[in-house]
Amino acid sequence: MNKAVQFFKDWMLPLAIATGIGLYLFYHFTPFLKPWGAVLHKVASEGQRLVIALLLFFQFVQISPHDIRLHRWHLWALLFQVLGFILFAALSALTPEGPVRILLECAMICLICPCAAAAGVITRKLDGDLAGTVTYLCLTNLAATFLIPMVIPMIRPASDLGFWAYVLRIALKVFPILVLPGLLAWIIRYTTHKLQRRLMRFAPNSFYIWFFGLSLAMVLASHALFANYPGSGALIGIVLVSVATCFLQFFAGRRIGRGRVNAITAGQSLGQKNTGFLIWLGYNYLTPVTSVAGGLYAIWQNLFNSWELYEHEHKGI
Repeated sequence: MNKAVQFFKDWMLPLAIATGIGLYLFYHFTPFLKPWGAVLHKVASEGQRLVIALLLFFQFVQISPHDIRLHRWHLWALLFQVLGFILFAALSALTPEGPVRILLECAMICLICPCAAAAGVITRKLDGDLAGTVTYLCLTNLAATFLIPMVIPMIRPASDLGFWAYVLRIALKVFPILVLPGLLAWIIRYTTHKLQRRLMRFAPNSFYIWFFGLSLAMVLASHALFANYPGSGALIGIVLVSVATCFLQFFAGRRIGRGRVNAITAGQSLGQKNTGFLIWLGYNYLTPVTSVAGGLYAIWQNLFNSWELYEHEHKGI
């Protein structure tokens, strides 16, 4: 039994990737299920949001409001994201419609995409600073909420939404699963101490909840690829851009964080993205094919996380 549990822990993220892709292929190629594709896609999307909320709840359970404070690396990492996003947005605005512009759009949304809810789970498993990751998660969601509505209309001016309507739409996408779990966790912390202690004991097991979240994320990623298949040439370009931005952000985060704990924390915070938001943003507000970058990014970041967890468990790094 212990060997089976260890095997699942070592290979959980690749197994979740394979499960999600397999589920999508099963209902996509099964004739009597295919008409239900829109419903199943909605279930996967809302299910992933629920998993994200649960993951955030168990992270907020483990920290107090006093733990949410700024560190120098937060500002440097946020500056890296914002400047990278603006740079690629400017290049995209100056580039004629075509494959190159699509790749620039893919790069810019991979950079501005907020930190993933699961980043705190992985950070904790790697002995990083959970509070630091949660703080950065809040910062990046705030930055994305106000920066994206200012920049995206310059790239795609056909949008019929005003600035504040755009802000509201993005805020409604991210804040219910960010604010409500935190409020609930801290209400429990200060009102029901017995329940708080039980939740604290269970919180380390929230890592396994991510198996379901990642499987659903892979369903959404597979849908993005099949629904917006760009052709083999463009797909190769998007693969390269998504790999490059993923590697760059994990590497930059590790370099920005000073000391072992901050290096782990900053690397996960900057590199691990809310790819469900990334897919939604690309599909709804840019060229729909850019949503494929979000699906591919989800694969690369979780393969990297799998390697990190394996190394940490077996080599003690």
